[in-house]
Parts: sequence; structure tokens; C-alpha cells
Amino acid sequence: MTPPVRQWGRLLEQTMHLMVGLPDYAAYLEHMRRFHPERRPMSEAEFFRDRQAARYRRGGGRCC
Repeated sequence: MTPPVRQWGRLLEQTMHLMVGLPDYAAYLEHMRRFHPERRPMSEAEFFRDRQAARYRRGGGRCC
């Protein structure tokens, strides 16, 4: 694949994940590397559990 096609594919993948509520672990790792190099990043499993907890702890009874 040529680089622009690969970049477009990655963007499409990120968009699809955001549409269904899946967090982007690679983006998280990049953020941690750039802005918090002194901190240990969460493992992928820890990251997923953290994002799920944040998504569903909004409180109150939501039907949708």
C-alpha cells in the first residue's frame, strides 16, 4: 500500500471505532509518550477497562 492509502485506512479505522465507542489505544500511547513521559501508560486491558468504566459511570438510569 502507498502511504496515503495507509493513512486513509487508519483514519477510517479510527472513525469506525469512535462511531461504536471503542477507544483508540495507539492514540493514548502517543499522548502519554508526548505529554506524560514520566508516567507509565496503562496496559491495553487496563486502558479498555478504564474507558468502559468512564463511559458507563455517568450515573442515573439512562435507557439509551
